[in-house]
Amino acid sequence: MSKEAKLVVEPRTELGSAACRRLRERGLVPGNVYGHNAPPASIVVLSDALRPILKSGAHVIDLELSGKLDKAIIREIQWDVYGKEIRHVDLLRVDPNERVTITVPIELKGTAPGVVAGGMLEQPMHQLSIDCLAYQIPDSIQVRITALDLGQAIHVKDLELPEGSRAHAQPDAIVVHVVKLLERDLAAAEAGPAEPEVIGKKPDAEVEEKKDDKKKK
Repeated sequence: MSKEAKLVVEPRTELGSAACRRLRERGLVPGNVYGHNAPPASIVVLSDALRPILKSGAHVIDLELSGKLDKAIIREIQWDVYGKEIRHVDLLRVDPNERVTITVPIELKGTAPGVVAGGMLEQPMHQLSIDCLAYQIPDSIQVRITALDLGQAIHVKDLELPEGSRAHAQPDAIVVHVVKLLERDLAAAEAGPAEPEVIGKKPDAEVEEKKDDKKKK
């Protein structure tokens, strides 16, 4: 079940890229609130108030704007190129009993026996798009791999989702599996890298031929 938190935001009157840059310099994050049969609103929030909520993994929040409380989800976060500073936030108003579509990270738990036996763990899918009730948004989808042997896989259809949730990926899509290392790959690894060819090196036959020519002279 998702964690919940309260976030107080203020109406944003300064619009445009230059105004947003000035807000960020003051430790504020520009953003938008929309959805739930209400007009969209431009907002601003303290970066120091938003960061703990993101760190906690909360999805559903109690949003206070101009004294009015709404349930909302964090729809999108934009970071700077270094992933350190929050540049923009989009919030979506929701009814707690309304279905929402959201992308949730996949978290592996345990150690696969197939890896201990010499296989290699591969995880083609690191996140999953699902739709569920707003109050049932999971912080992550936990996948236990403690029974995963060589050649076995866990598919989307095998995942444990909140009751009433639905995954958007194909049921047979592989989330994680343990693959066998091919014998030829192991042999190549044991043999080590091949000796590099020296550019300009003369073949032995050609060298011998040149020696014979000098003797005749």
